[in-house]
Amino acid sequence: MDRARRRQMLGLLPVGLALACSLAAVGSSHWCQGTRRVTKPLCPGRLPCIRSRGRRDNASQAVQDIWETGDDKFILRRFHAGLWQSYEESVGSTGEKCRSFQSIIPAEEQGVLWLSIGAEIMNIFLMMTSAILLGSRVSYHHSHFHQLKVDASVAILMVLAGLLSMVAHMMYTTIFQITVNLGPEDWRPQTWDYGWSYCLAWGSFALCMTVSVMAMNRYTAARLEFTEKQKVQKGSQHSQLNCPEPKALESIWETEAAPSPAGSALTSVSEHLPPSAPGKVSMC
Repeated sequence: MDRARRRQMLGLLPVGLALACSLAAVGSSHWCQGTRRVTKPLCPGRLPCIRSRGRRDNASQAVQDIWETGDDKFILRRFHAGLWQSYEESVGSTGEKCRSFQSIIPAEEQGVLWLSIGAEIMNIFLMMTSAILLGSRVSYHHSHFHQLKVDASVAILMVLAGLLSMVAHMMYTTIFQITVNLGPEDWRPQTWDYGWSYCLAWGSFALCMTVSVMAMNRYTAARLEFTEKQKVQKGSQHSQLNCPEPKALESIWETEAAPSPAGSALTSVSEHLPPSAPGKVSMC
């Protein structure tokens, strides 16, 4: 494997990682997590529960004396929520109680939630398109101009994916904070924080912007190199048109250096003169 092909495969790696992080975040339910304070149930035989003792008053009504007061009457139950579902620990069992996150948020925020989900889906689609383009460049040998187009397309697609994901995360954060304040009483958390899915989502955003910057740098460098090569080729063609070829120069030199007929006649006359003849010869 040559160096250029290895560099192209390394450029495909962050795109695949960003896509995997985004898919894991959208499909999970740990965007936000925390605890809820709920009242202990009246279950004398189980813990945690409110310990009580039953007695009859006036032989007609059953009365329960509750022995626990203050914070002892409440327990904390963990919960976690995502784009689709909200899960909460069940009291007295090992499972979790699940409800749709759409049914929890206020009615006026339903449209914003669907906009957030739509932006997340578009983000995934753009990253998949970028991965396909980069994969085609690695799998098949294309011209230099085609690679320039691929780098430019990937840079545009990835920056759009990053912006869409950023908007989607901010909309979800706003929806969750509104739901904490205005949501149903049996769901409002006492304490909450962001979960690992939320961190994955923002990590995908950071990778998208990084890939976009890298693709733009590759495009700029390749464009400059291509322009310099064109200038060099044009300069060499121009020099070949202005300067004659070496063979033509040799023929011109031989023509100029050839002896004239007068010079050859003079040479032949001087050869036939006797040694005692004067050295000057007049010619008409």
